[in-house]
Amino acid sequence: MRHLLDTQTLSRADAIQILDVAEDMADTQLREVRKLPTLRGKTVVNLFFEDSTRTRISFEAAAKRLSADVINFSAKGSSVSKGESLQDTAQTLQAMGADAVVIRHGASGAPRTLASSGWITAGVVNAGDGTHEHPTQALLDAFTMRKRRFGADSRGRDLDGMRVTIVGDVLHSRVARSNVWLLATLGAEVTLVAPPTLVPQDVSLWPATILYNLDEAIERRPDALMMLRIQLERMNAAYFPTEREYSRRWGLDPLRLEALGSDSIVMHPGPMNRGLEISAAAADSARSTVLEQVTHGVSVRMAVLYLLLSGSEHEANTAPNGVPKNDKEYAR
Repeated sequence: MRHLLDTQTLSRADAIQILDVAEDMADTQLREVRKLPTLRGKTVVNLFFEDSTRTRISFEAAAKRLSADVINFSAKGSSVSKGESLQDTAQTLQAMGADAVVIRHGASGAPRTLASSGWITAGVVNAGDGTHEHPTQALLDAFTMRKRRFGADSRGRDLDGMRVTIVGDVLHSRVARSNVWLLATLGAEVTLVAPPTLVPQDVSLWPATILYNLDEAIERRPDALMMLRIQLERMNAAYFPTEREYSRRWGLDPLRLEALGSDSIVMHPGPMNRGLEISAAAADSARSTVLEQVTHGVSVRMAVLYLLLSGSEHEANTAPNGVPKNDKEYAR
């Protein structure tokens, strides 16, 4: 794997490989000593042009647990805020010897531009670009669904036949886009629920069913119900009458939580607007996977960085259980 830029072009085999390696990484995180020497000597740069404490910390934790050197680069207060271009920034990172660049950018397509420009030889991971995609979030969501569905015996499995409903601000959500493509690739049946004003114009091309009524979607007994954050910071118009009205019609309140099937799980990519798209009762219930998603995010990002920076050696140097043969600590 050279780069991870989206899920739309990610093959089923590559997606399952990432999820399986993430299983191995998750196993190592149960040990007393969780740090692995796998990426010692490699340099990972977190290049964030948009704020995101959760995602940046998750990538930083993943890289450090693989013993990589980490450089955190924030656009605020840097030369970028003084007008430096993406090209100049990339060439600076190239001169510093970056092996991987994790980039979050407000412009859709910025990670692909960086990966294909020739400005840098490092592997590029998209940590969210505009309203385009957020592939590692979708991977950790799929990892969480697979763990809840199959438990410890999930390696090699996909999500064939699983019914997943994604609710909320689909228009501005790169998480929704990445999830739709990845879940469809893994065999899941995806339904999107949103106010008509928050459904993208090009949604007819997506492998998903569109509904506008949350209660109707819940009656279909989804296996997983994912609530999206209302991204008020990206809204420059009135997409719904009031927050109270949105919560009444499209929020997961205690009554809707009770109406869900007994085996349904509740997901949220975070951060949550409690009382708007999700109630405290739903967020804190036993069905909620919110904290599991955060934990699994580190394992999935460890897997992505491992495959990105040592992927060419993965088949030759990997034992049958998926761990590097030359990493004694990892193999224990």
